[in-house]
Amino acid sequence: MDFRQIIGHEKAIETLKRQIEKGSISHSYIFEGEDGLGKRKVALAFAKTLLCKNQGIEPCNQCTSCMKFESLNHPDFFLIEPENGLIKKGEVENLIKNVATAPFESTRKVFIIDNAHMMNTEGMNAILKTLEEPPEYINIILITSSTNKILPTILSRCQNIKFYPVEAKKITDLLVNSYGKLKTEAEFLAEFTKGSVGKSIELATSDDFFAKREEIINLIDILLKGDKTKAISSIGFFNDNKETIDEILDIFLFWFRDLMLYKKLGNNPLIINKDKIEYISKHSYIKSDKINDIIEKVQQTKEYIKGNANFQLSIETMLLNMQEEL
Repeated sequence: MDFRQIIGHEKAIETLKRQIEKGSISHSYIFEGEDGLGKRKVALAFAKTLLCKNQGIEPCNQCTSCMKFESLNHPDFFLIEPENGLIKKGEVENLIKNVATAPFESTRKVFIIDNAHMMNTEGMNAILKTLEEPPEYINIILITSSTNKILPTILSRCQNIKFYPVEAKKITDLLVNSYGKLKTEAEFLAEFTKGSVGKSIELATSDDFFAKREEIINLIDILLKGDKTKAISSIGFFNDNKETIDEILDIFLFWFRDLMLYKKLGNNPLIINKDKIEYISKHSYIKSDKINDIIEKVQQTKEYIKGNANFQLSIETMLLNMQEEL
């Protein structure tokens, strides 16, 4: 892993390289951005560069340090990750112990805490003490998609590196050239995942994502025809796919969002479901205010489910309400 293998994030990478070149590397960083953008990959490439024996702005990929890093078996590199949605107290305690000892074979020790917002308050306070008086040889990188869950006192002691969605064309090219996706599929995924390289790759390599999408589009067609019996009988599909319900409801949202765009602008490049334009055209008889109401109902359902409301009742209510809007 090095910077050249990363799609996008040129500004963040350039900032880090410039700091290495000028010798102005911060002891602590916050890598902030939505899940799946590539924050972790940049953090790993940065850590590998900092530990490289050549001490350039790119890892040499040939020294013993780079070789050990590739297997994540470097004695001066530490990666802390959550387990079951929590970074355990013991992991933080081990980090603090390791901070106190000098590097084993490099001039630095580098610590990455992935999903740092999953530390509890006790863990964050322990990290804060380290950040207040860091030894010269350490660099700590906190990766997060939720800075609002991290203590303000920690944020104030870290340099913030922000990550933004990757340009859709770059993701499309990656999926076509490296994962063998059709251009129409790749374009859909790049837009659907809102510029998330990681999520795009995950869906591109999924065995059933596009099959689910087809099933949802067929269900939408049934709903818009007013067949309540078939709509309610489809609840089994939702129960079978509870773990990806957010993704499924997003397919609903993007469909009706595209339908609204089609009504206003016709077959426009902003439409995400470009490969399904005939279906969208067929559904364009629905009034705009009704489409807005359906979008609102789906968004409410997402919020209810996130708030641990009754799953089946939430879905059934959504399906019935969608038909009542027609």
